[in-house]
Parts: sequence; C-alpha cells; structure tokens
Amino acid sequence: MELLEKLALRPAPDACKDRKMVLLVMDGIGGLPDKSGRTELEAAQKPNLDKLASRSDLGVLEMVDVGITPGSGPGHLSLFGYDPLEYAIGRGILEALGVGAVLGPGDVCARGNFCTRDAGGVITDRRAGRIPTAESGRIVRKLSEAIPAIDGVRVTFHAGLEHRFVVIFSGPGLSEHVADADPQKEGLPMKWAAPSAPDGERTAAVTNAFIRRVSEVLGDEPKANACLLRGFSSAPDIPTLGKLYGVSPVAIATYPMYKGLSRLVGMDVAEAGTTLDELFETLGRVWDRYDYFYVHVKYTDSRGEDGNYDAKKKVVEQVDSLLPKLTALNPDVLAITGDHSTPSVMSGHSWHTVPVLLASPYTRFGMSSTFGERSCVLGSLGKIPGPSLMGLMLAHAGRLAKYGA
Repeated sequence: MELLEKLALRPAPDACKDRKMVLLVMDGIGGLPDKSGRTELEAAQKPNLDKLASRSDLGVLEMVDVGITPGSGPGHLSLFGYDPLEYAIGRGILEALGVGAVLGPGDVCARGNFCTRDAGGVITDRRAGRIPTAESGRIVRKLSEAIPAIDGVRVTFHAGLEHRFVVIFSGPGLSEHVADADPQKEGLPMKWAAPSAPDGERTAAVTNAFIRRVSEVLGDEPKANACLLRGFSSAPDIPTLGKLYGVSPVAIATYPMYKGLSRLVGMDVAEAGTTLDELFETLGRVWDRYDYFYVHVKYTDSRGEDGNYDAKKKVVEQVDSLLPKLTALNPDVLAITGDHSTPSVMSGHSWHTVPVLLASPYTRFGMSSTFGERSCVLGSLGKIPGPSLMGLMLAHAGRLAKYGA
C-alpha cells in the first residue's frame, strides 16, 4: 500500500486528472455450480456483461488469503486498496455509520438482527422472516422506550433495513473485544456474548443482560421476539482514499453498512433510493462531481445467502439490463467484481476467489466472450490479491507515476 500511495500522490499528467473510474460491486457474486453444472453468473442471460468481457481483462481476486472466508467489511476494504489484515474493522461500526449514528470516545456499537427464538431457546430464524423495514422501525421504537440503559450503560438504538438494527453502548470501562452473540445458523441455541480479551468482560456481561431484556420486551412479537448481536466495534483510525490515492470518491449504495464503510474511508455518499434502477440513475446524476465511483448491488449476496440459485441469477440479469446506463457514461476505467463469493448451494459466504472484469482503452486481451467463473480463472489477469485491483484501476486511469528512473 505504501508504494501505491507514493505513486498515486505524485502529480499526474494533466490529461489524466479528470479520468473517471467506476467500481461496480455485485456483492457475493462468486458462486459454485448447481446440478446444471453452471454457477449463477454463468447461467444468467447477460449479453451486456458478456460483450464487455470480450474487450476486457478477466481474472479472479483473492480477497484476504487462500482459504479465508471474508466478511463484507474486509472484502470491501480489500477492493478499496486496504490490507484487510492490517485494518480489521468490526461490522458494527460500519452499520452504525451507515445509519448516521455518531459514536463518542469509548462507545461500543454492534450490528443487530431481530430473530425468532423458540421456547427452548433455539434460534429458528436468524432474520425473523426478513420483516419489513417499517415493522423493524416500530420494534426499535418499542425497545428504545423500554431499554434506555442496562447496568448503568446508556443504550441507543438505530433502525436499519428489514431485520437489521444498530445498538450503541455508552459508559465507562467498555471494550470492543467481545465475540459475536450469534450462533450463525438456524436450529442452534443462542450463543451468548463472551470476551475475546480480558478488557471485554464488562461489555460481554452488559451485552448478555441487554439480549435477555430485549427478549422480555419482545415476548409478544410473533416473529421478532429476540435479537442477535455481532461486529462489536469502536470508531477506528483509518486513512482516507483521498489521502492515500488523491481521488475524489463517491459511494452509490442502498444498504446502511456499505454507506458506513464508504464514509469510513472518506467517500461522499449519494442518496441512491432503494431500487436497482435508482442506483444506476444516481450514478448519472453525480457523474460530473467525482472521479471515483463505487456502485454497490446488494441482492446478489442476499439471494445467495437465501440459497436461492434462480433469484441470484435473476439479479445478475437485472444488473445486466441496466449496464448500458453505466457504459453510456463512457468511464475511462470500469471494474466489475464482488467483495466475496456467496454460492447459493452453500447459502453463505465462502473462501472461493471472486471473478473480476477490468475494462479500459488499455486492456491487453479480450480472450473470452463471457463473464463467468471459468472464463475469469483462465483470464489474462490471473489470480491477484484483492487490494491490487485499486492499483490496476489507478494505473489504467494514468494516475500512477513511474517507479524508478
């Protein structure tokens, strides 16, 4: 990263200063073959992506390291050029920033899921049936009135989308060193918070008292009768994209966590609505004001986590139908990839490499007529570390100085 930063901050030729770079992230895009023998990306009808692939460099990204299954936070930091092992950021802070929460010194936040728990304490639905956002907001208001504090620690709630929410704990002696209070799978009993370091003992105890109190307050709710917490974190110190690479970046995303991550690395966040159409329309609306555009599509990941192969394939097709709105803007550099793989046959994130497409006037090969896992594995880029994608985008935009004499 240090070399990339030094090269990126050297004066670029005047002709290169206004070159536009777009990173289109189809969250969880990587997949595995189903019984048809094809992944969701390979099976999708995607003429625009395939046409683009025919004049692009293809490859695969190793987001963290071989065999490591990345979360969305590390995966995105990797795409933005950060070493995700150096900058370990809890998901709670990303979600909190995404919903506009403000954390004070010593505050600890966590990302919450409303869930369904049976009388025996077993989690039967980690997402409470993906209750509507309006319903989740009502439940958050109910909890805010009932739980202003726990054991002398102030509690602040923020509603998210669907079953998600954010909780902030404020008080002395708190620490982010707490393991997730989430069994991660349905059919398992509640996994209670535990300290991951000695200074996390008080926060873990407060968290477990909080979870029990939430269950008491929500005892009459048909679906969202309990909660899970994960990603305990405090506000981190991380250099911004503008400082590192001299870019003027904007994020175009609909989900709070990705807005939060974008703010964390110094991006402006555009109001992008809630639909894919609005997402791509927003790109055109802000086009003249920035030179680096991060566009995030969530639903490829959501459908993969649901184990719904056909629905994930359909999201790819929807993105493909909207791609001309992006390409009509004639970006100088366009990268299309994901932050991790979410094969629907696994119903979750996986360690598999992520397909990537890189288009610019300076790509060297058009070796394939399709964008898919197999074509990317055989592509001219080969397998590269996730953080290297930022360097490639800057290089193709003429934004990196020559190294050495």
